[in-house]
Amino acid sequence: MSSYSLVVFDWDGTLMDSTHSIVAAIQGACRDLELAVPSASEASWVIGLSLESALRRAVPELTQAMMPRFLERYRTHYLLRDPELRLFDGIPELLQTLADQNVRLAVATGKSRVGLTRALAATGLGPLFDATRTADETFSKPHPAMLHELMQELDVDPARVVMVGDTSHDLQMAVNAGVHGLGVTYGAHTVKELQGCAPQAVLDSVPLVREWLLPRVSAGA
Repeated sequence: MSSYSLVVFDWDGTLMDSTHSIVAAIQGACRDLELAVPSASEASWVIGLSLESALRRAVPELTQAMMPRFLERYRTHYLLRDPELRLFDGIPELLQTLADQNVRLAVATGKSRVGLTRALAATGLGPLFDATRTADETFSKPHPAMLHELMQELDVDPARVVMVGDTSHDLQMAVNAGVHGLGVTYGAHTVKELQGCAPQAVLDSVPLVREWLLPRVSAGA
């Protein structure tokens, strides 16, 4: 059984129940700009990528000239739903348990630094994480740069790292970085999409993530 000293979490759809809000914001911005509106499955598939990369894939007719206006409308719609955003049940307790066992914790997210800082402050989770990376600081998923940088910063060997995420982008990043992946099905991507990246497991709930992780972690250096 593996012994992980660093657990890296995706944010949206893994820690935060935000998939519906992101999809609605993409669709709302499309309506505002009179662009073709992607389906919920099309919009949710791009979650986890950097925002501009995600929008280009979800809205193929979106031009670079239109991007500033689209981003403004997207953020307006997203912030309107801000009061609805909640951490998945059991996430604060899971993170606290891991931290109490001196397991290193990190975030690798498609959010911007501003967005993640805001989310960490709103949830009070910031002090639990040893390091974080956002898509506007380095390469977007599934490029392995986020994980490589986190491992270097925290001085952790790839064999002792697991990446937890709800999308194939998260799990392919893990593959590309040479670390284990753990998929969760309560976010954006389907079981089939997650299994295509050969994760260690694909789990349906936070309690199952807890049950799987706790016997497999140990304190970092």
